[in-house]
Amino acid sequence: MSRITIIGGHGKVALLLEPLLVAQGHDVAAVIRNPEHTGDVEGTGARAVVAHVETMSAQDLAALFAEQDAIVWSAGAGGGDPARTVAVDRDAAIRSMDAAAAAGVRRYVMVSYFGAGPDHGVPEDNPFHAYAEAKSQADAHLATTDLDWTILRPSALTSDAGTGRIETGDGVTPGRVSRANVAAVAAAVVGSADTYGRTIPFNDGDTPIEGALS
Repeated sequence: MSRITIIGGHGKVALLLEPLLVAQGHDVAAVIRNPEHTGDVEGTGARAVVAHVETMSAQDLAALFAEQDAIVWSAGAGGGDPARTVAVDRDAAIRSMDAAAAAGVRRYVMVSYFGAGPDHGVPEDNPFHAYAEAKSQADAHLATTDLDWTILRPSALTSDAGTGRIETGDGVTPGRVSRANVAAVAAAVVGSADTYGRTIPFNDGDTPIEGALS
């Protein structure tokens, strides 16, 4: 059993990921901002931890991460407010990486998006630009750390049922992927040393997840 903390524990992907990890036998702590979401989280079998990561220092986050085995970042500001997007998706994410290192938590999984990176191509006058920049900079920082990191880059998210099948690898182009499949990929990689140091873009596809990731 591993002790796993999910940041953004009430997000749509996180609520699908939590029961998968619990079913694998892990102790799952789901960090949420709104205490009213406690029931939803605990209904998955995870433990709700109320904490405001947007305003927490790296030292406070390190204390939160004490004795954990893995961190999964699945939080997001939700768009609309560029300043808050930067504060959450870049600044808080980067502080959480530094905090993981300070707390001795080696494993870190980032849920990013397909297309993130210095060549994301989103123009400055596009409302998505702040998010693209924030996620790209957070991903870049993670890749410079000595954590056992994996960056997941799912395509446009849907609410379709999970199939347990994806496409990834060289030449994959943006498409669509169900949140259920994103959760299943995150559950598959969190304990997989084979995915350390890898950035994995993916869509719904025809290959079983375990095979696609190997």
